This record gives sequence, C-alpha cells and structure tokens, in this order.
Amino acid sequence: MKRHNAALAAALMLAGWQTAHAQSNVQLYGVIDVAVEHVTNASATGGSITRMPSISGGMMPSRIGFRGTEDLGGGLKAIFALENGFSADTGSQGQGRLFGRQAWVGLAGSWGQVTLGRTYSMLFSSFFESDVIGPSQFSIGSLDTYLPSARHDNSIAYSGKFGAYTVGATYSLGRDNSAAGGPSATNCPGEVANDSRACRNWSASLKYDSGSWGLVGAYDRYNGGTGAAAAFGPASSAQSDTRGHVGGYVKLGELKLAGGFVRRDNEGSAATPRSNLSYLGATYLWSPVLVIDAQVARQSVRNSNRSADLIVLRANYLLSKRSSVYAMIGNINNDGASAVALSAGGTAGGAGMSQNGVLAGIKHAF
Repeated sequence: MKRHNAALAAALMLAGWQTAHAQSNVQLYGVIDVAVEHVTNASATGGSITRMPSISGGMMPSRIGFRGTEDLGGGLKAIFALENGFSADTGSQGQGRLFGRQAWVGLAGSWGQVTLGRTYSMLFSSFFESDVIGPSQFSIGSLDTYLPSARHDNSIAYSGKFGAYTVGATYSLGRDNSAAGGPSATNCPGEVANDSRACRNWSASLKYDSGSWGLVGAYDRYNGGTGAAAAFGPASSAQSDTRGHVGGYVKLGELKLAGGFVRRDNEGSAATPRSNLSYLGATYLWSPVLVIDAQVARQSVRNSNRSADLIVLRANYLLSKRSSVYAMIGNINNDGASAVALSAGGTAGGAGMSQNGVLAGIKHAF
C-alpha cells in the first residue's frame, strides 16, 4: 500500500509539473552585434580613430534576455522580463548592472498590463516607428544620449492596447540606482525619507497606428537628487529635466517616411537649459534582402549659437531572418560652441568641428 501511495503521489506530482509547464512559457532571446568604425576629428586637435564601438554595437545594442508568461486562468497572466545589455567587442556588462535593460514582473489581461521593476520610459518606446535609424552607432542618440537610455529603476508601469490606440505611463520612486557612469547609470537612487521628490520620474504616451500611418506623443520628466551626475540632468531635487516628443510615420508601398520633434527643458543646466531636436527619415525596401535607411536631424539650443546637424545613410543586407550585414556612413556638423560626437559614446572634436564616419558590421538575433 505504501509503495502504491508513493507511486500515486509521484504520478500526481509529475502531472502537476507537466500542467504547470504547459501553462508557462519562458523564452531565451538576444542580439549580438559587432562593428568596426572609422571617425575623423576624434579629438580637439583633429586626428582619426578606428575602433570597435562598445555602447551601441553598430546597428543595434547587444543583449541577452529571458521573458515569460504564465496563464493564471480567466484571461489573467503573470509576465516577466530580464534583459542584460553587454558589449560584444569586449564581453563587458552594460548599464552598470546585471539586468540593465529590463528587470520587471507583472500581470496582464485584456485591460493591458501592470509591471513593477526596471523598465523602459514611455519616451523610449515612442521612437519605435518614427525613428528609422533606431539606437544605432550613428543616430539621434548621439545628439541626446538619454533617448536610447531612457529606462527607470523602481518603476510602476502600465500599458494597454485598445484597437488602434496604445496608452502607457510609468512612475519611478528612484530612477537610477547605479553610479557606474554614463547616461544609463547616473547615481540618482532616490527613495530617501527627507526628500520625497529626489530622483522621481514619470512618463506617459499615447499612440495611434492605422497600419499605413501613425502618430505618437510622449512626455518624460525626472527630478535630480543629491550626488546625481549633473552632466545628465539636474543634481537637485528642486529642479527637473523634461522632454516632450511628437512623431509619426506614413507607409507608401515599399517606402516609409517618418520623423518627429523633441523639446527639452533642463533646469539643471545654465549653458543649455532649453533645446530642440527635429529629425526626418526614410526607409526603402530595395529588394526582399536589401533595406536602405536615411535620416537627417538637427539639434539647436535656444537663445545661443549652439547647433548640430546630423546625416546618416545605412544599407542592411539580410542573410536570413536572423542574420544581416550592414554598412553606415554619417556626418555631424557642429556650429558655434557645439561639440557633439558623431559616434555614440565616442569623443567629439573641438567646438564647431565636424566629424565624418564609416561603419560596417554583422548582426545576429536568436
């Protein structure tokens, strides 16, 4: 009898495990992207540099992640995502943490989804359709490094899709717990008892997609905090850094036209408190295996002589659904006191100096 009961218990445990396994779905995914670039005027005295860029790979940042869902019944699901960013040229970790790109868990249903943890700002996701170049090495992320790095720690996030409309919002109790440096690790953990505004962050977006055209609007606002890196926003909780974005796209057969406008108000900067960034791009499917992208952008600081103009052209040749080789050329023209680098994470020339760059690489998704 004992043997029979033990066998029955084991069978029930196995059946329960199989049922739970059937209801759960966990996926391993990632991107590995490595490129070689050559950029002129890579210092204030000129000169050029040839290197493998680390921050943005070449066409897309490298990453590895896990995402999953569990069916809880009644249309309710548990969901999670863990995503690590890394530099494929050196194998080093990105964003100053283990899961620097995403780390959240939540619930989802027909009403949308609510998640808790480290997540994307709604400003970040508002560029998905309107920015044809995306987070590449030569991109509008060079003009504003926050745009491809807009993620928040300690966040409560909601998003929902209702027909052609998508809405979303986030609220962070402390936007950035890492002090590793760069736009993704700015030492603003917040959550202090004597300053409820320190490092708080919120964002919201509304998007309409018809399939052939679409519009999006997003807003992102964060407060500074004691010890926060002033180069990436205010160091005082009494000051804020805000960005508003409007963008759109239209598809005309094999051609897609897209663009947008970003207004920034940074109370923590005396030199560049207000700036505008506008961009316009096009994507053309030349053949089933060749995609051509082009984009122009301009950043200008209001009431100053600072401005920068960016031009990027990219060809992406598809070797398969998962692998491609690509090439890019780019130019940035700084005017006045502006000294913006063409390459994300690269070194700018002197004030008013232009840079030219060429880049080639390979990308594989799994």
